[in-house]
Amino acid sequence: MTATPAYDAARVHRRTVLTLVVAQAVGAIGITIGIATASLLAREVSGSEGQAGLAQTTQVLGAAVAAYGLGRVMATRGRRFGQVAGLLVGASGAALAVVAGVVVSMPLLLVGTGLLGFTSAANAAARYAATDLAPTETRARSLSLVVWATTVGAVVGPNLSGVSGAMARRLGIPELTGPFALAAVGMVAAALIIAVFMRPDPLLFARGLAGVADVAPTGTSWGRATSALRADPALAAAVLGLASAHAVMVSVMIMTPLHMEHGGAELRVIGFVISGHVLGMFAFSPLMGWLVDRCGRPAMLFAGAGVQLLSLLLAGGSPEGSSWQISVGLFLLGLGWSAATVAASATIADRAPLEASTDVQGVADMTMWLTAAGGGALSGVIVASWGYAALNGFGGLLAGGVVLAAVVTAAAPGGRGAPEKVEA
Repeated sequence: MTATPAYDAARVHRRTVLTLVVAQAVGAIGITIGIATASLLAREVSGSEGQAGLAQTTQVLGAAVAAYGLGRVMATRGRRFGQVAGLLVGASGAALAVVAGVVVSMPLLLVGTGLLGFTSAANAAARYAATDLAPTETRARSLSLVVWATTVGAVVGPNLSGVSGAMARRLGIPELTGPFALAAVGMVAAALIIAVFMRPDPLLFARGLAGVADVAPTGTSWGRATSALRADPALAAAVLGLASAHAVMVSVMIMTPLHMEHGGAELRVIGFVISGHVLGMFAFSPLMGWLVDRCGRPAMLFAGAGVQLLSLLLAGGSPEGSSWQISVGLFLLGLGWSAATVAASATIADRAPLEASTDVQGVADMTMWLTAAGGGALSGVIVASWGYAALNGFGGLLAGGVVLAAVVTAAAPGGRGAPEKVEA
């Protein structure tokens, strides 16, 4: 493949980002519908409150496996193939969840929710696809636009639960399977958008510009990723910062409804607080991207950690039930996650060698999902044993990983944040 003029590269980049934003919004609608009702369907199918959380657990673990697997696929087949594959596997998982509801099979439901994790992983990987051809000075902004598109799905998705329930009744399937049927449609639509419009493939195009288009990656995916991480402490630190920020957010967020319910908060109030949290996570992503490009990656990692620590102080000191502390605390928890995630992801996109970029990104996201699963599992034990305030203290310890990432990346060559990619 011969090098293409810079103007063409810029045009391909703009087309890629626009395609990803539209597909992300459509695909996120599907996955957030499933997330909103997965535990309810699991409770209905299993007949047990205790097993209701297994659907979310298998989805997170599925995302961890998928993050690594999709990274391997993208290394050789490109972004488009990996994104489409992840979305279609997720759609098959949603379809299996519908069948599980019809035949009342908990094992089949858990297989379905595990496969749904592939869509979560594909949606997360989309942010890196936006950086393949991005100019150095706007890389974080390109990434953040794709993260921002998730806002559409996060807001619209759960609100379609009633519509999907009515659709289920017309189709003669259990009402709680309706959201999964609609989710499958959304994921297939997102896959079609990627397949048709993300051409040429941004990663393969970037390799062509660098003169490595015809060179197949050598070694194993895991070997390429670990070699790159060992060679660049700042890259490894960015992975730590990404995982730590996500673990802080998940650990506290999933136990907040229980803390509020214990104080008699109404379901609509709990929903309002969680909506504010989601707003903090995604709605301000473009601003975070601009700040990361303007102020530097380490500075925004510090800022993200600081905002998360402030959120933990507020939430941890809040009384049970509804209060201004819990509302502001959860909003800031999402906002701090946004700052740290955009900064860490941009650092990973900056520093990962071109030929190993998808491998490193896959391992980074796998680490993020596994850390979140571990934090989520521990959060229930901590609250049951020592209370909600102790959980926020635990979150503060996890936030130390974000601070460490900021310190290491600031001290590294190109520490302000955006060195050009280096070839493996």
